[in-house]
Amino acid sequence: MRRWAGRWIIAALAVMVVAGAGAWAFWPSSPSVTAADVTIGVMDGPAGDQRVRIDATFFTPPGGRAPAVLLAHGFGGTKASVRDEAERLAAAGYAVLTWSARGFGRTTGQIALNSPDYEVKDTRQLVDWLAARPEVRLDAKGDPRVGIAGASYGGAIALMTAAHDPRVDAIVPRITWHDLATALFPDATGQGPEHGVFKRMWAGIFFGRAGPPQRPEGAARTGPATPLTAEQAACGRFLPEICDLYRKVAETGRATPEAVELLRRSSPASVPGMIRIPTLLLQGQRDSLFPLDHADANARAIAATGAPVQVAWFDGGHDGGDGEIDWIHERTVSWFGHFLARDGGSGVPGSAFTVTRDGGRDPGSRQPVLLHATAGGYPGLGGSARTTLPLSGPEQRIAAPPGGAPAAVSSIPGLGAPGAGGAAELFGAAADVPGQSASFETRPLARPVQVTGSPAVTVRVAGTDAPGREVTLFAGLQDVAADTRAPVLPKGLVAPVRFIVPDGGGEVTIRLPAIDHRFAAGHRLRVAIGTTDLGYAMPDEAAVHTIALPAGGGTLTLPGAALETPPAGPVWWAWALPPVALAVAALIALTGRRRRTTGEDAPDEDVPLRISGLTKSYRNGERAVTDLSFAVRRGQVLGLLGPNGAGKTTTLRMLMGLITPDAGEIRIFGTKVTPGAPVLSRIGCFVEGPGFLPHLTGRANLELYWRATGRPAADARLADALEIAGLDGTLDRAVRTYSQGMRQRLAIAQAMLGLPDLLVLDEPTNGLDPPQIREMRRVLIRYAEQGRTVIVSSHLLAEVEQTCDHVVVMHRGRLVTAGPVSELLESAARPNGAARRLEDVFLSLIGDNA
Repeated sequence: MRRWAGRWIIAALAVMVVAGAGAWAFWPSSPSVTAADVTIGVMDGPAGDQRVRIDATFFTPPGGRAPAVLLAHGFGGTKASVRDEAERLAAAGYAVLTWSARGFGRTTGQIALNSPDYEVKDTRQLVDWLAARPEVRLDAKGDPRVGIAGASYGGAIALMTAAHDPRVDAIVPRITWHDLATALFPDATGQGPEHGVFKRMWAGIFFGRAGPPQRPEGAARTGPATPLTAEQAACGRFLPEICDLYRKVAETGRATPEAVELLRRSSPASVPGMIRIPTLLLQGQRDSLFPLDHADANARAIAATGAPVQVAWFDGGHDGGDGEIDWIHERTVSWFGHFLARDGGSGVPGSAFTVTRDGGRDPGSRQPVLLHATAGGYPGLGGSARTTLPLSGPEQRIAAPPGGAPAAVSSIPGLGAPGAGGAAELFGAAADVPGQSASFETRPLARPVQVTGSPAVTVRVAGTDAPGREVTLFAGLQDVAADTRAPVLPKGLVAPVRFIVPDGGGEVTIRLPAIDHRFAAGHRLRVAIGTTDLGYAMPDEAAVHTIALPAGGGTLTLPGAALETPPAGPVWWAWALPPVALAVAALIALTGRRRRTTGEDAPDEDVPLRISGLTKSYRNGERAVTDLSFAVRRGQVLGLLGPNGAGKTTTLRMLMGLITPDAGEIRIFGTKVTPGAPVLSRIGCFVEGPGFLPHLTGRANLELYWRATGRPAADARLADALEIAGLDGTLDRAVRTYSQGMRQRLAIAQAMLGLPDLLVLDEPTNGLDPPQIREMRRVLIRYAEQGRTVIVSSHLLAEVEQTCDHVVVMHRGRLVTAGPVSELLESAARPNGAARRLEDVFLSLIGDNA
């Protein structure tokens, strides 16, 4: 015991020294921020005669007049989605207005995809509102000093408003589009969206997030709801003309001229030369929706006007989250501080081009390694330098199955993959389907090659079933190690191609996805060209194609950029802390960790989950989970409890192999969890809400999901999962007609496919009414009674008390208590013997004000 006590004393001292010193150096000041909810009436529409009530919140810092920032949310979100970011900007000295966009949250109107006639008119009138506020600073012309920031849908409205409203002074758009038509119908040969391949899954996600139609103005909010027409159910909150176009392109998989025109009107591509203000473009490297080429196109268009433009690629995106969120906030504040708070001044903050690379950390600030362009400003996707490598490989015949099934998996829209390896890491094998993909490779590299930009390759296509037939292909650049590891598809990105092959065959040059990736010495670069991809619409007809390199041999052109790490500025002791911490860690390892095993896997069927010493820090160094340890046994229904910020979601992400811990380990049935570990196939999970293709039936959605796993259809045990989840004949109806409760149960059924031994559910009863919650409770208990294990993360403590037999309570990343619910309630009984509710016990454990 003394040895362990000494170990913990040493560890505690190390944590206190490092945490205390870091807090002293980097703890931000937090001046009080005032927030007020407001309703702002605007008029929009082509004729300006449509009245919309915008639900907004106004944040003001202490003091006098301040520059203003309009902060927009992403598609499917509301003003609540950006509240934390708004509070941070207000604390930095800005008057911040957030709002729910047209058709979202409590704001009325229908979704028009950031149309100049609708959402742009709304935002311009929000600027009018700011101009009349006494808290907002005005410039010499009496206009408000105002900037706009936002991600995805919010980033596009920043760009579009800047084009139409000269009062906007600076913008920071993030992970957004240049041409929405090209984003949804991409073509890597440059022929345009009319010849592009439809991103069927991403489009389905958009319509799934649109929600049911709003009640008409003045309609009663009690009593039976008016039945929806089929048209209303299909449209959700979209304008009818958008719904009509979606149905057409979803049926054919092709962009009609009307669809291209409508999507392009909501795009910066439609306003060349009209965005003339300082613009900081932040684009994610893990983004199959709006890849890096969209930021590149926006940057070139804005720079042509002479306006200051900077481009930054960060490790995140629609398939990988915001990633470097603290760094993004700092860049945003710096940009607005220069162009709003200080009215310009001399010099532009930051570099014209910045890349963040995950895995490298500044030991003083714990921030990601930043690489800046050394000369020539932003190099573009072609890079500032190019390397050409010869490719080799025989002519190969590949099959295109009817309807694109089975399909290769590069990334799952909105999920991507847990690392740089795309689906190869997610499923533990290459994403290509045998017989559907041709590949050509370089020789092993004599030295490392860093690719920053968009590579290019030319191939020859021939041998289709009939001359003049249209061909759909998907090309990707893979990193092939010298050992037996699966090939890596950087960021899970592929380039879709659709073209007509001339009689006798023809050559096509493909612009591969832009990446920032280091290929190590000894590795080979592989160009893989397949006929299917899960995220896209596929031709109905089967075909066989012949793929070959051009006569005389093929080459792969790789762009690069001259980058350097900027000088670091932390104080000397900040650099000294990590070596000290490492020394202390080594001492701990020598004195107290020798008794640990060497990490061998020992099967343990009675303990589905064992977490030991789990620790994970945010990118700014703040701990999300600290030394967490607990075990879950077979047949238990365990509730994972804790307030917001307790570390529950971070723990679940580590459990599923999506992120790796800084220390400690997770073992599933005795096997250590690593990204892509085969034991992860024994987990079924439902995290962060259901996402289905609304135009498909529930059954088709489940079959599509299971097909993506690559496992035999018989292993899905669909009938068993449906029986447990309690779904009936509604399974063959389109998901867009489902109630919230039916969607939740369909999501549970999806998690139960294959009857996994460990079921992990995050807020499974979210949005359900009492009868549906009761039924969900029965489902989970029934599942565990069959010898399996369920872990539920929930805020509904009354339901946890009735559903779970064991609980784990977390607070601020640490374990507070763990054990049977009955024992916890019994130990906390009142002095008079009266029972206490789990909610009372929970609040007493974490503190009522936590």
